Amino acid sequence: MKIKFLLLSGIVAFFAALNLSAQVSVKNNSVSSVRANIPLDSIRLSDPAILADAQTKMYYMTGTRGRLWKSKDLRLWEGPFQVVEQDKNSWMGEKPDIWAAELHAYKGKYYYFATFTNHDVKADTSNGRSLERRASHVLMSAQPDGPYRPMNEENYLPAELLTLDGTFWVDKDGKPYMIYCHEWLQNDNGTMEKIELKPDLSGSIGKGKILFKASDSPWSREKIKDEIRPNRVTDGPYLFRTGTGRLGMIWTSWVYNVYTQGVAYSESGTLDGPWIQEKEPVTPPNFGHGMLFRTFEGKDLMSVHSHKEVDGKYVRIPHLFEVDLSGDKLVVKGLLK
Repeated sequence: MKIKFLLLSGIVAFFAALNLSAQVSVKNNSVSSVRANIPLDSIRLSDPAILADAQTKMYYMTGTRGRLWKSKDLRLWEGPFQVVEQDKNSWMGEKPDIWAAELHAYKGKYYYFATFTNHDVKADTSNGRSLERRASHVLMSAQPDGPYRPMNEENYLPAELLTLDGTFWVDKDGKPYMIYCHEWLQNDNGTMEKIELKPDLSGSIGKGKILFKASDSPWSREKIKDEIRPNRVTDGPYLFRTGTGRLGMIWTSWVYNVYTQGVAYSESGTLDGPWIQEKEPVTPPNFGHGMLFRTFEGKDLMSVHSHKEVDGKYVRIPHLFEVDLSGDKLVVKGLLK
């Protein structure tokens, strides 16, 4: 009997350990799915954003689905790690879609700016279409590789608005801001907007302000009922300064069915603009949703994604462009080789 008891106890202990191991695997950034030495162009990721972290001398790439990759050289990557721990009891729900995540180091902490969509919550109805709850939000961590968790604020932006692609900027007044898109699906002419953030980025202050509209673009195009007009989409803002101190913003829309990125410059040198759109796109066709960063060797790069059909599936692939910011304008030189 004692032998049977010990045998049974051993079996129970084995399966308990196996179950615990599985739980730990999920909790610890989905360790079982993590791969090493992945070439950048083998990763399937939209809205890629890269943080060059001076403290760890590591590059951290985020984008969609709450995932993160790490690299020491931008060539080979390790991941994906799951780094988001959203509040399941909040408006985000248990399994929100996560888009356009960016990491920003600020005052000794790391902030995760991202778009969350809850398919089970209706925010509005437009032109007979039900619009799901979608909003830009900010999470925080003490480490660049997370986990990233919500702070105190339930909403950074009004709950009834569809907002996306929030990014971060500290303006000349020394105050932090979120720059985001109000989606065209709701207002029929996408806008680029700003809202002031609290000093610790834990919430927003005041109301949003429109910086410019999608229809201001001289380069985007769409055809509606035989009318050719600027495209209604605003997507992927990212702020930068040139070597001469000029404030610029890259952002993305469409030229008919081709994903395309342009650039605008602020005449005042502040977020308040006015923003003047460059006449031509800044990157080649089929590249967009870019951001800029500087390597540890001092080279300025732009990360973007492209669209491609692979084995009958529509995929998005991250790429890096070399850029020159030394003058008065952003100059895109070509793909990093």
